[in-house]
Amino acid sequence: MGIFPAQQSNAFATGWNKDDALVAVSAGLLNRMRPEEVRAVLAHEIGHVANGDMVTLALIQGVVNTFVMFFARVVAHLVDNFLRSRSEGGGGLGFMGYFAVVMVAEIVFGLLASAIVAWFSRYREYRADEAGARLAGTNAMVSALARLKTETEMPDQMPDTLRAMAITKGQTRSLVEKMFASHPPLDERIRALKEAAYRQ
Repeated sequence: MGIFPAQQSNAFATGWNKDDALVAVSAGLLNRMRPEEVRAVLAHEIGHVANGDMVTLALIQGVVNTFVMFFARVVAHLVDNFLRSRSEGGGGLGFMGYFAVVMVAEIVFGLLASAIVAWFSRYREYRADEAGARLAGTNAMVSALARLKTETEMPDQMPDTLRAMAITKGQTRSLVEKMFASHPPLDERIRALKEAAYRQ
């Protein structure tokens, strides 16, 4: 376990396997949360480690990026063949035209790929919340998320390299923001925990 010097309440897990994983919390979180809430946050991050989320997210990102590059070139090839078949002189896209089509297709497919990766990232947060509730108790997990919710409007001081596994993010409002958000809104995460507890 590690502690990083940030005043915002936050936590993250990182590492390529369970044996080498690191769970870290901010100094602000330790100062402001009750002991049972700190345990819930740590349990949430341990849930990420137990589920192998760090490796899985990296693999999914790599796979979708490969598909983006592959399908972008397939599209460019199809467009080139179509133009050649319609042109009496057999002229196709040419090098620059082919490159331009690939770039446009990569942008379009890249947006779709980002939405897929973001969906999985949100899904893993719900799973980690469930793990936190099992290990530390639903009330403690809900209380920790509710406390984090009060701080979501504060500027995020975490380095960009650590944000992928952070427990909290700012609230998302628009449909586009929700599609590409790495974390679900805290209200939805709290509601999901309460509904799961009610079903039990």
